[in-house]
This record gives sequence, C-alpha cells and structure tokens, in this order.
Amino acid sequence: MALSRSARLAAIALATSSFCLVAVAAAPGPKPGSPGIGDPYFPHLGNGGFDIRHYDLGLDYDPGTDRLDARATITAKALKNLSSFHLDLQKLTVSSVKVDGRRADFSRKGDDIRITPRHWLEKGDRFTVEVVYGGVPEPLSGPIVFGSDYGWMKTGDGVFVACEPNAASTWFPGSDHPSDKATFDIRIKAPKGLTGVSNGRLVSTKTQGDKTTHHWRTDTPMATYLATATIGKFDVQKGVTPGGTPIYVAIDPVLKNASSVDVYGLTAEITDYWSKLFGKYPFEETGAIVDDMPQAGFSLETQTKPVYSAIRSEGTIAHELAHQWFGDSVSPEEWDDIWLNEGFATYSQWLWEEHKGRGTAHDLMRASYNGRPAASPFWQTVVGDPQRDTMFASAVYNRGAMTLQVLREKIGDKAFFTLLRTWVSDYKYANAETSEFIKYAERISGQQLDGLFDTWLFTKGKPAL
Repeated sequence: MALSRSARLAAIALATSSFCLVAVAAAPGPKPGSPGIGDPYFPHLGNGGFDIRHYDLGLDYDPGTDRLDARATITAKALKNLSSFHLDLQKLTVSSVKVDGRRADFSRKGDDIRITPRHWLEKGDRFTVEVVYGGVPEPLSGPIVFGSDYGWMKTGDGVFVACEPNAASTWFPGSDHPSDKATFDIRIKAPKGLTGVSNGRLVSTKTQGDKTTHHWRTDTPMATYLATATIGKFDVQKGVTPGGTPIYVAIDPVLKNASSVDVYGLTAEITDYWSKLFGKYPFEETGAIVDDMPQAGFSLETQTKPVYSAIRSEGTIAHELAHQWFGDSVSPEEWDDIWLNEGFATYSQWLWEEHKGRGTAHDLMRASYNGRPAASPFWQTVVGDPQRDTMFASAVYNRGAMTLQVLREKIGDKAFFTLLRTWVSDYKYANAETSEFIKYAERISGQQLDGLFDTWLFTKGKPAL
C-alpha cells in the first residue's frame, strides 16, 4: 500500500528526529580534566584534558619586598569535552581568572587551581586562560635537589630562578610537567638598573619611570621546568659564535674577577662543537646566566641560557650545554627517565675531555668504575628508575654515562654517534622514554641490546666489565 505525501513527510521527519536523538545521545558529554597526569614521581603535576600551546607571562617584581605581581595568559587546546580543568600554582594568591575573556569560577586545593568556564569546552577548541595573581614566591626545599633550595630564590639584588623538577609553578600557573611543552613570551618588569634575563631571544627593552621591562620570546617548545626569570645586576656580552649561533651571556659583576674561566668564550666554543657532534643547535640563542647565589649549590640547563649560581668549571659548562640537546630539546616523557638527561650530559663531559685531548671517554669511564668499590651504595641506585627523592643521585649521572660508554664499545663509534644524532633529530622538541632509546640503539646497531641495558640501568650491584 502506498503512503500519502503527508504520511511520507511525517515518516521522514520522525526518522530524522530519531537520528538526531541517537547522534546527540552518542556524543560524549563534558567531563572535568584531571588534576595531574599520573607521573610516577609527581602524580599531581601536569594536568589532563588539554594541551598548553603558549604562555604569555607579565611579571612585575619588587626586590625590596620580594613581591611578585603577575598576569599569565595561557593559550591551550582541549583534548576532550571539558566542563572544568586544572592549573598548577603553588602558594601564590589568585585574584581573578578569565576563560576566553569571560570571568570563570575557580577554586583552590593545595597547589591546584580548578577552573570552571561559563560554557564547557569542546574537544579541539582553542581557548585562552588569563590568571591574575601575586604574592611572595617561596622556593622549594627537601632532598630532591641535593638538599638545596630551588625554584624562585631571592638574591642580594634580585632573584635566581632554577626550577627543575617541580618549581616552575612557584612563580607562574600552568601545566608543570615536561610532557606539556609550549612556547613562551616572558616580560620581566623590575626597578631600573636591574636586568631581567629569560629564555629565547630578547625582543625589547623599555623603561618607563623607575622601571624597566625586558621582553623575552621562546619560539621553540619548552618544558616549564626550563623557564627562568632571573633578575639582578648583570654585565651582558652579546654576539655570535664562530659557528653562527647568537649568544647572550649575563654575569653578576660581583663575580667579575672570581675566576679565570671565560664563560662567554667557552659557551661559544662548546656550543659549536656539540653542534658538529650532535647536530645543529636546536634553539634561537645560546648563552649563560651567572649569578652570585652561594645558597644554591647547583647549576641548571634552563633552555638557551643555563643558569650558574657561581662561575663554574669548563666541565660544568660542557654538561649544561649538552643538555640543550639531551633534556631541553629531547625531554623525558616522565621523571623516571631522568637518566636520558643526566647520563647523556655527564657522558658529554667525557666526550669534551676526549675532544680536548685530556683523556678518552674509555679511560674516564674506567676511572669512575674502578673508583667505586662493589660495596658502595652508588651501585644500589636503579638508574632507569631512581625514585623521586634520589632522582639526581650520583649514579644517575655517572652510571648513566658508563652505560653509554659500554654501549659505544659494544656497537662501535660509527653506529654510536649515528644513534646520538638520529635520536636528537627524530625527537627534536618532543618527549622520549628509555624503552624508545633502546629500540633506536638496536635498530641502528642491528644488535640485541636488552641484556646490556637491563644490567646497567635496571639491576642493582656493580656490573662486571
């Protein structure tokens, strides 16, 4: 029996309505983003549900009171339908939050901000978050970084800022985990006469009244822990390395005659040599920030310009600059992969000594190996998973470096240096895991290497040579 025209139209409308209901029902509803990514050492750091693409930080610092007043504008992309999301920020007070220019509700729980926009965010949406905040940033302390304070640390004339692994959120809100890299604009306003030094290249310097603003821009992705905003009196030397890389070195004048080490010259020379050995320098600029900060007994590979708490040795400069490839460009996926940073940078120190004719990497490895008896606690650290409070243990650096020398002798120089260059090329600006490095080593060498890595990275005790 044939249907009338009106009946056919009614049937079509009913079918269409049913289809729409099914389609609507099938679409996933918005859910809150997670307040952490589940890192094995810092499970509550980072945030799930979105990817940060860019930070624009406006910092106004008063060294007299140590107060920071700031505005962070964050550009991000939703990775799923979000009803709310989280940012990391430690202790500082938030006065307002906007999402896409409209005020948003927010709440605090410890070091976490939960933000609820007026309208939920659809998967794929790009959105901006503006956070206005302030207070006196407090450095972190504890066993992780050699028992030293780290993060935002007050000096006699400003601040020394070195944040690995979890202290970037002591001075700006964000997703404080290396797996969420982003580009940065950092504007540092401080009293006239002080210089604010940060990552990337200097875009502008403007003085208004009694304050000067230095605007820095990083066009290549950067992990939050590699950001710095070190402020103080500095003698600045700028130029280009013989190999063609722009260089910017800032040294506290208090340290001018403290050492015979030529920080500028060594930074240029080492940058150019690593560029030949590992591949083209991965960032806009190389350099150094050398501050008078005796309370911080360490240096850090902040992206483009390592920060040194005093004038350090040639070996330390070689180490921190090697990190620009191993740690800064290729960053760990999770913090238990930290040997991919520190073992590689320590091994690079041996390569520098080899390059300068002061000893082969083989001899340096043997000396390090023979200098530690089997009963030493050094051999009890599992380098491939050293645990949070001992993630910077000596073994992560030195046994990690030994692992690379054993690998080099196993597969030969040609395969080994091809492996290093391929590794930093294929994972440029990305994140990597130990298992991926092992696969690369096996593929490039054509050898089965799981036993070697298991012995040197994941087994306690002193391995036999």
